[in-house]
Amino acid sequence: MKTVNVKIDPVTLAGLPPGRVNKNRLDATNEKDIALQMTKDDEEAMQDAAKFARRVRRRLGLSQLEFSHRIDVSLETIRNWEQGKRRPTGAAKALLKVLDKAPEAALSALA
Repeated sequence: MKTVNVKIDPVTLAGLPPGRVNKNRLDATNEKDIALQMTKDDEEAMQDAAKFARRVRRRLGLSQLEFSHRIDVSLETIRNWEQGKRRPTGAAKALLKVLDKAPEAALSALA
């Protein structure tokens, strides 16, 4: 993929390279189409979060039950994350990132 640096003049947008926008399709898009795409995007994000949570747990070599005990989260929550029913947020999301990048340090801090 080629990276192109473009300086944008706020007065005129004529200096911008042409984009890959299908103007006919864009004009035909309605609110229902946008809502449907947002729903699909949310579902995809949930599945990405589920895969991440599952990958972190498996890299640690722990079962769902062992993992739930180690990070002090209910087993049901772990299952919901991994099945894509719920998404880890806030501190749980940060903990998963730390467990992914520095598992030994994170697990010893949790002990």
